[in-house]
Amino acid sequence: MLDVESALARACADEGLIPARAANEIAFACDAERIDFSAVVGATGESATPVIELVAQLRAAVGEDTGRYVHFAATSQDIIDTAMMLVARRALEPLLSDASAAVAAAAQLAQEHRATTMAGRTLLQQAQLSSFGLRAAGWLVGLDEACAALRILNTTRLAVQMGGPVGTRGPAVAARVAAILDLGEPTLSWAALRVRPAELASALGVLAGVLAKIARDVTLFAQSEVGELREGGGPSRGGSSAIAGKRNPVASVAVLACTTRVPGLVATMLAAMAQEHERAAGAWQAEWGTLGDLLTLVGSATAWSADLLANLEVDVARMAENARGLDGDLDAVGTLIDRALLARTP
Repeated sequence: MLDVESALARACADEGLIPARAANEIAFACDAERIDFSAVVGATGESATPVIELVAQLRAAVGEDTGRYVHFAATSQDIIDTAMMLVARRALEPLLSDASAAVAAAAQLAQEHRATTMAGRTLLQQAQLSSFGLRAAGWLVGLDEACAALRILNTTRLAVQMGGPVGTRGPAVAARVAAILDLGEPTLSWAALRVRPAELASALGVLAGVLAKIARDVTLFAQSEVGELREGGGPSRGGSSAIAGKRNPVASVAVLACTTRVPGLVATMLAAMAQEHERAAGAWQAEWGTLGDLLTLVGSATAWSADLLANLEVDVARMAENARGLDGDLDAVGTLIDRALLARTP
């Protein structure tokens, strides 16, 4: 929010709406170390927004003369929505980096195990002969497609909000704020048209679904009775407090614990799209914690998935033993693996 207030002041100065001196003073005051955030939290209940107390502190910090230029012609929603987009941009950077690591690990598994025979299973029953390379290639394609959607969203759909009280503020200030913050410039205010937050939530939900699929596969293959996969990561990982020598699939468990919560949060973001007139009474406010939780949970699940795939241990002999007697076209399997590897996003 402080970054947005600083960018707003600079944009207004560039447009000749406030003095450059005032913009510099406001930007200097937008320092998190100088803000009493406990007071911001405490005052939020009085106005249903954290911005009013934040602006009051900024105005007090710069003095009466400059204070009238703080938050110039903006609304609380302008600041919070734009801050939300900044948070998303900053969270997606490490998330997509971890996702790229997971993609690379899946590709490596597909290459190494293209000829590692295993049972393909449908409805939890053995069906036809396949290879673990094809299973990993499927993970690769799912991850790659989910990440492609998030990358496009990250570069084209995260936009500033600077519409003013009812969306009638001219586009010039928004354009300058967008340039300063490296965010997109929307065609119109999206204060009550929540396509962008809903798109972000949905894309995070799709990635979470892919991560959950991978983790679920690993937990099934890691069952003692199956024994085809094990999680690595060191001798201390996966221990039990009750049973010595037991090895639990903790990375998969962590992924599933995160991703199980995600669909409900995505549904909340979609439900919040039905908003009243130019600013919602409750639905917009419901997005704040929801989107933060989504970014945290999917980010954590992605980091765990990269670790899981990089350290996965494959029991080639057990896979072959469990698949004994099954038939399948392994030449076609190899072709499909090559197709997945070639289609991987650079």
